[in-house]
Amino acid sequence: MEIIGIEARTYEAMMSRFEQFARKVEALCDRHQEKTLKQWMDNQDVCITLNISPRTLQTYRDNGILPYSQVNHKMYYRPEDVQAALRLLGEKQPERKRKETSYGR
Repeated sequence: MEIIGIEARTYEAMMSRFEQFARKVEALCDRHQEKTLKQWMDNQDVCITLNISPRTLQTYRDNGILPYSQVNHKMYYRPEDVQAALRLLGEKQPERKRKETSYGR
């Protein structure tokens, strides 16, 4: 382990600049709050919301039904995209039911 000694005045200047940097980062985060991942949904959230399996969710991604972002190996979805997919799938639902009943006759 290496020990480095610095003057108190140098340390104070360093801490002052670090605090300025931290305030700037906070200001940027506040300005771009809507882009944080806290408001995004992960696979489990989407599967629960849409009442679908993970495999169906993958099919929706593959077919472009549900837009997503990937960070490392994890998928994230914007809540408004999930709601749009829910509306789209809700509109297609009656078509499926009509086809099923017409084949059953």
